[in-house]
Amino acid sequence: MMTPMGTMSDATDEPIEKIEKIVRYLKLIVFLIVIVPMVALAAIMQLRFQSVKEDPNFHMPSVRDAARVDIDSLPWHPVSGQTLYVPAYSHIFHQDGVPRLLTVTLSVRNTDRKNEIIVSSVKYFDSSGKEVRSMLRKPLKLSPLASTEFVVEQKDKKGGSGASFIVDWQSGQPVSHPVVESVMIDTSNAQGISFVRSATVLDEVAKPE
Repeated sequence: MMTPMGTMSDATDEPIEKIEKIVRYLKLIVFLIVIVPMVALAAIMQLRFQSVKEDPNFHMPSVRDAARVDIDSLPWHPVSGQTLYVPAYSHIFHQDGVPRLLTVTLSVRNTDRKNEIIVSSVKYFDSSGKEVRSMLRKPLKLSPLASTEFVVEQKDKKGGSGASFIVDWQSGQPVSHPVVESVMIDTSNAQGISFVRSATVLDEVAKPE
């Protein structure tokens, strides 16, 4: 007894329709679980960044104002000061040694509540110890409790995984030492990364007896 052609075609189309339905269902799940959260996260980060930019206390890196002033020479003979080494990481390695590029922010904070300090030199070095560039054109005066930042952009690969800063600061009075740190961050992927490294003292101007 022969089976009608229409019946065989219907039987063949039914599994295909089921497969297509499953594929559409899986795509919907991926969209809801992966795409929607990523878009929402990006929107939230954009809103947060915009709110920070609109904050009256927000300032761009290396800004110059009443608390951060370029000067031509030291206004006094330094009685205290330091030369600092600050580790920096233009990239780190992850997975099978794949480099992950990072944005580097060098933060210099005057912790003294009464006296100014002068940041006289900030130099950026690569992994081989060669100077990449100077981050300061003139000495920078920081008022009491003022701070400044220097940024190495994520796309700047010159420093490498063993990059560093050498920072020199001085003061005309005995002061509390500034806090100098490098902050590395990357938020380009769904899972961000950030970490901080503190300065190490290489040389120090002795306080007067």
